[in-house]
Amino acid sequence: MNITILGSGFAALTAIKTARKQAPDAEITVISPKDEFIYLPSLIWIPSGMRKGDDLRINLGNFFRRQKVQHIKASVTNVTNGGRTVVTDQGEYQNDGLIIASGGRFIKKLPGIEHAITPCEGISAAEKIRDRLNEMQSGTIAIGFGGNPKEPSAMRGGPMFEFLYGIDNLLRKQGRREKFKLVFFNPAPEPGKRLGAKVPVNLMKSMHKKGIETHVGHKMVGFEANKVKTEGGEIEADLILFMPGMTGPAWLADSELPKSEGGMIRADQFAKVEGYEKVYVAGDAGSFPGPDWQAKQAHAADLQAAAAAENLVKELQGRSDFVAFKHELICIVDTLTHGIFIKRTEKGATLLPPCRLFHFAKRIFEKLYLRQYR
Repeated sequence: MNITILGSGFAALTAIKTARKQAPDAEITVISPKDEFIYLPSLIWIPSGMRKGDDLRINLGNFFRRQKVQHIKASVTNVTNGGRTVVTDQGEYQNDGLIIASGGRFIKKLPGIEHAITPCEGISAAEKIRDRLNEMQSGTIAIGFGGNPKEPSAMRGGPMFEFLYGIDNLLRKQGRREKFKLVFFNPAPEPGKRLGAKVPVNLMKSMHKKGIETHVGHKMVGFEANKVKTEGGEIEADLILFMPGMTGPAWLADSELPKSEGGMIRADQFAKVEGYEKVYVAGDAGSFPGPDWQAKQAHAADLQAAAAAENLVKELQGRSDFVAFKHELICIVDTLTHGIFIKRTEKGATLLPPCRLFHFAKRIFEKLYLRQYR
């Protein structure tokens, strides 16, 4: 039994652990450009100095050895032969079963988007924000996010609220908040609605209370070096942070795999790729059925990956008692000092007010989560 897993992010690592547990004797091959894992949720703490890049960069050599997997350093260029062949820049690799967990990519189509920093692109982006903030004596900081109009779930807005509140708190701590203007922008009239019906109103109230200006409900037009352009006007800014919507991996466009309208791999409730045998997808690369409040986040990727790996092993064993992955959105929106706990399931939404305890809970969770991969 040869199982191949593409990627080395949240979904891929959970798929490795689950597949090994379900099939102790399987041959597991992992294909990704690097044998390292970046803990993206904690990028929010780099501008304040609470975290350094090396704190969040985990070499996976020990983890791969413990899990008895073979790692191939390569970039995927296609998946062919009904999923049995993975084409890479280092050659072709065959498999009996495949899990695609190679992540998505940000849509960089807006004119002038190179003038904005996209924080979740990685450690270097967060360090650039840190350095720019240290250089600035005063000015306007514009922070916002967009979506994929053809794939509502393909957005990552939570971290941008964290950067917004984190920078506000950092400047206050440094005693220079009054020298800066913070502006939050978003094309949606009610940003944060997928987190729960009450969230947009509460967010707007908290921003107003903190002196953060808002510019919402206007379609994005583009950027200039010191300007955010929308159909509802322009925002002059000295620093722009923007998280665009997401789409599938670059190689997917030319692949035979079924694609959603938003450019992601179409899968069912079992994380199985539509129309394919023994091919599964988990995390940001996939488009899944379910509620309209689905989001691209690490917790969702873990849930999808666990189901994908379990179901793949069952299919390889000739079984059909597949498990559907759970739809659940859980996050702590951190402000550097406090955390706002948000949970959404099919039963409803929970929003708890800012609490110092949740800030520390997020830090403890990071420590425990990373321990298993060190």
